[in-house]
Amino acid sequence: MWARATKSVILGTIILATARIFVPFSIVHPVWMISFLVLTSVTFSLFGFIIGVWADGWEKMQIVPMMIVTPLTFLGGSFYSISMLPPIWRHITLFNPVVYLVSGFRWSFYGISDVGVGISLAMTVVFMLACLAGITWIFKTGYRLKV
Repeated sequence: MWARATKSVILGTIILATARIFVPFSIVHPVWMISFLVLTSVTFSLFGFIIGVWADGWEKMQIVPMMIVTPLTFLGGSFYSISMLPPIWRHITLFNPVVYLVSGFRWSFYGISDVGVGISLAMTVVFMLACLAGITWIFKTGYRLKV
């Protein structure tokens, strides 16, 4: 798990450095950006572990990223501010966990966000703890680990 999270942090840093070559930007809150980067990497690594244990083949392993994670990313305010949505959709969007990840990163880069940074941080920690609870359950019960 830590190797996967470390790889994600390194890839994020490389992407950030490469983007800096083409687009000038500044990071308003660099410590928070690193915190969100590490927290997001750990959370998705834990989630990937759960999917890896659950899936019994390559086809099943690709269902979650393709049918769940990608739509949540596109609908999570990655390419737009959720404040542009009609009020009912804005409230529905707040059930999307990706909104909090994106909002935290947006705040760390630009100082503005759709959701308060404390809420973003808290929700990201909640998602990480939920994944950690899932992994704890997997190891306690031996779900798909026992032969």
